[in-house]
Amino acid sequence: MKILFFNDFKLGILKGDQVVDVSAVVADIPHLGPHDLINGLIERFDAYRPKIEEAVRNGTGVPVSSVRIRPPLPKPGNIDCMAVNYMEDGTRSAPAPINAFQKAPGAIIGHGDTMVLPDVAASVFEGEAEIALVIGKRATNVAAKDAMNYVFGYVNFIDGSARGLGPEGNVFFQMKSRDTFAPIGPYIVTADEIPNPQKLQIRLWNNGKLMQDFNTDDMAHNIPRCIEWVSSIHTLEPGDIVATGTNHRGLNAFMDGDKIELECEGLGRLAFNIRDDLKRTWGRQTRLEHAEAKLPGVHTPQLSGKYKK
Repeated sequence: MKILFFNDFKLGILKGDQVVDVSAVVADIPHLGPHDLINGLIERFDAYRPKIEEAVRNGTGVPVSSVRIRPPLPKPGNIDCMAVNYMEDGTRSAPAPINAFQKAPGAIIGHGDTMVLPDVAASVFEGEAEIALVIGKRATNVAAKDAMNYVFGYVNFIDGSARGLGPEGNVFFQMKSRDTFAPIGPYIVTADEIPNPQKLQIRLWNNGKLMQDFNTDDMAHNIPRCIEWVSSIHTLEPGDIVATGTNHRGLNAFMDGDKIELECEGLGRLAFNIRDDLKRTWGRQTRLEHAEAKLPGVHTPQLSGKYKK
């Protein structure tokens, strides 16, 4: 099942190229806003699924192309992001120690929305293509062997990053948690539709050019281990997000006017725009291309605009 919010946060189910409004079916779930509604539905999904399926069978949809798609998880309680969690196509000799960081819930935006690059002296702005897990039930100290029972579904996820901000060592919060730096969507795909999340191709395009192209089988710490580790640190609740990391070799600069598209296999295509009121520019090389050219630094340097060194 593919679950989404559309227009004024009506709850819908994708049926082919149509979206069927099922808001009436879930109206009795206690909620003050759409974030409570989706979290409540996830928590009660076994009870509501038959009623939703019946409504979809009998309902008349509208073309999904005619509606405004909203973030399917408008305000998750937790957004936990795995750090350095890929073997980078075999170029790492060993997995990095398991690690993660949090992004602010206010960073969430959805399909068709705009990531806004802030007026800060970042060395580059990038977005990491990732598959994210949507937690289905409260999870505390979950063993890896049981972890997949806690996955409700999956969603495309971008980890926006403002790199190189000082002072040195004062990194993750100001780099990762900025407004609009967590695009997700266009919908949640329930776990039953993704039989093997550890064998999915992830692709990211910038203005139609393929930049990231890797498989989830390259994860250093697999999905059950990620859930085990994160849930040993804090309790995960229904509707929380655990993003599983990226292969950094295809990372590239995001700039004003760019259209970014992300497609994790089976999860649809998330598209969003980039706005930079300062109109700064960087080279278009990926990190891999930059390294292969034996150029200094990790990424292409800034070419023009405020803060250029």
